[in-house]
Amino acid sequence: MVKIYQATKGARDKPQQLKQIEVQIERLDHEAQGIGFEQKRIVFVSGALPGERVKVQLTEQKDKSAKGKVVKVLQASPLRQTAACKHFADCGGCQLQYLSAEHQLELKQQGVDQLIRHQTGLTSLPWQAPLKSEGQGYRRKARIGVWFDKKTQQFTVGFRKANDKVITSVEHCLVLSPALAPVFNVLQQQLPTLQQGAAITHVEALDADGQVYLIVRHIRPLPASDQQALIQAWPEAVWIGEAEPELYQHWQVGTAEPSYALPDLALKLKFSAADFIQVNQSINQQMVQQALDWLSLQPDDQVLELYSGIGNFSLALAQRVKWVHGLEGVTTMVQRAESNAELNGLNNLSFSQADLHLPWPKADWNQPKYQKVLLDPARAGAVGAIEQIAGLSPARILYVSCNPLTFARDAKVLLACGYQLDKISAMDMFPQTSHLELMALFYRRK
Repeated sequence: MVKIYQATKGARDKPQQLKQIEVQIERLDHEAQGIGFEQKRIVFVSGALPGERVKVQLTEQKDKSAKGKVVKVLQASPLRQTAACKHFADCGGCQLQYLSAEHQLELKQQGVDQLIRHQTGLTSLPWQAPLKSEGQGYRRKARIGVWFDKKTQQFTVGFRKANDKVITSVEHCLVLSPALAPVFNVLQQQLPTLQQGAAITHVEALDADGQVYLIVRHIRPLPASDQQALIQAWPEAVWIGEAEPELYQHWQVGTAEPSYALPDLALKLKFSAADFIQVNQSINQQMVQQALDWLSLQPDDQVLELYSGIGNFSLALAQRVKWVHGLEGVTTMVQRAESNAELNGLNNLSFSQADLHLPWPKADWNQPKYQKVLLDPARAGAVGAIEQIAGLSPARILYVSCNPLTFARDAKVLLACGYQLDKISAMDMFPQTSHLELMALFYRRK
């Protein structure tokens, strides 16, 4: 297994011991960090490109590895360009704006390819065309940080700095949906006028197919006058208070819950502010369609879906097969998926709550009756579940991953259980960032 550098607690050097070094960058890893060497010590460098020589400020170091960030590019790659966003140097949201969208995806995929081949022992991967979207204005959900400085009595509205809890002021976000663009100006203008503005810690901004929702997290009660001031500043938005985690109070009467459509499939999915949805609408639609195509679904198929959420894949699957059963660890998400199935007039699917990482219970759904399985786990992957999936012996397994490292670990298990990797594609869910998601199809060898 490849060892990725991670400092253990107490292993960091004191600040005065950390130095600056010059490093020649050979390649990027799966997190788009540059890899170079100082004598025999491997150095992971953020902000660097292959072929560059850079001056690096070390932030962590051990005997055999170190980590740092570029402070000066001594010899630049011809691929390097000027970042389009003026906040790029301070904001921690985007990492790769010094590359074109095309080269971002190319280099990220190269790093992921190397990781997966190293972990699985495969000599090559059957890459398919990547799923891509516009590099700007794609993000339909974001957390806007708010910081009140008691000494200066000033508010800062924006995003966290890279690897820091400090909020950096942002006036405009390159990747945020156009519908959400006014959020920074509204907050910057209104917060100083509120009686309890300092009680607001962050605002979750959501674009639900053009309808803006703003979930205001506050640690003390906000008077009605503060609520009304915010509403009047942006009356077209739906304002929701969150005094405690996932305890929501609608400030306007008669507001509808958020929803989004999968228009090519004539599906509509409702969700709550607490529910997970994919932040890139375009990639999500492409992703669902590709899953349907790759699974080669037949009318008599029974499909098992793990980590089914609100039904993003489940409903689309149910339109094409005999039966779909969705498994989800969060009870409220199970209920949401059931409601979405009813909303769309689908009655050939069911959902259950289960901790998929523990031994599965004896249940009707836990039977080797599925021709196809789809799973879309969180970053931790499907540890514990992947062996149990293989034990059901489905003909095809479609794995949607938001973490190449845990995907590679789980893929190795499937390969050992008699499955073969048939297709894999990159999904650029977060352009301008180091993040890359994957879709992979495995089939059972005969």
